[in-house]
Amino acid sequence: MESPQINVAVEELAFNLYQRPLHPELFQIYAKRHLRTNKYESLIWITGCTHVVSVFVRDACLTEVVSAPGQMLPQRGLIERFQFRGPRSHKCTLKRGVSYMTDFQVEKMSPNLYQQSYKDLERFAKSRGVFIKFPDLGVGGLMPFCYIDFEARPEELHIHTFAAYPDQVTVVKTQSLFDFH
Repeated sequence: MESPQINVAVEELAFNLYQRPLHPELFQIYAKRHLRTNKYESLIWITGCTHVVSVFVRDACLTEVVSAPGQMLPQRGLIERFQFRGPRSHKCTLKRGVSYMTDFQVEKMSPNLYQQSYKDLERFAKSRGVFIKFPDLGVGGLMPFCYIDFEARPEELHIHTFAAYPDQVTVVKTQSLFDFH
């Protein structure tokens, strides 16, 4: 498996929201989870220090993608695209009764806080979510990692992601809510 694109400027990462699924061949997938409830189904992929979350409900699909610069992504079905430059919130409602909201922030840390965040999230991941680390790509004793925590409720899916970039001592945090009322 090839190494992920980790040493990128965080402000060059892109948040993308699609009203369609994306093909797995577009991504290098390091970990994945498949969730199924009575109302919806979801695919969660860690694609380096980036991620893809697709949610299928009835005949609708909504896909959240955080992508590195140069990632080839289609234009068809794209609802929104923006860069990670400061905190941001986004909401949308599809006519099929599916609503979505996300908030994200970029947090610059001290090396000690970065290391403590790594330890805390790795420990938390032992009981829930998925945690992937990339030890061969560490910088200055700090390791890049991606942690996705998810909570599948009957009519909602909550996603919390933490993507860590050691060369910038920065963690990108996203919080998304897919609602199916």
